[in-house]
Amino acid sequence: MRICIGPRCGSVKAFLASWGAVLVAAFGVTVMAGAGMSLTVLDHWYYNLKKPSWQPPDWLFGPAWTLIFIGEVTAAVIGWHAITNFWVTTLFIILLLINAVLNILWSYFFFKLRRPDIARKEVLFLWLSIAAPMLLLAVYAGKAWLYLLPYLLWVSFAAILNDAIVRLNAPFGEAL
Repeated sequence: MRICIGPRCGSVKAFLASWGAVLVAAFGVTVMAGAGMSLTVLDHWYYNLKKPSWQPPDWLFGPAWTLIFIGEVTAAVIGWHAITNFWVTTLFIILLLINAVLNILWSYFFFKLRRPDIARKEVLFLWLSIAAPMLLLAVYAGKAWLYLLPYLLWVSFAAILNDAIVRLNAPFGEAL
């Protein structure tokens, strides 16, 4: 079976070999973004939280995450093609999946459970789940790790913001 993209035609196998990683990465990031967005409800609870004066405006979070997700897809595709060892590739994919779960969990804890205190603890694991694939990319894919740097910096900033919100509004629920 042949498939054509624009003027180029080839076998389905060749298409999947060249575009499969892009499609899988884009699908995975879309699922992660959709899950995070569905958990991020800006309602009266959120608007009534005391926030530091230096918090960015709410409208900035959408464009920031869009750029972060584009970088994540790019890093995932480059890593997929650059890492030739099966076990290292498997580890890379597992790390990206762990990151997706932790990303969704942060939104779940902060917005759905309304527990910024739990999200503050979880964000350390989220940060590590970004740093780990960055290290693999640095070893196996040259400068591709730089595509994840905005994500790491944003989560670092979010951790500081999360901590400030907890300090300004504590306590939340039962003590952990």
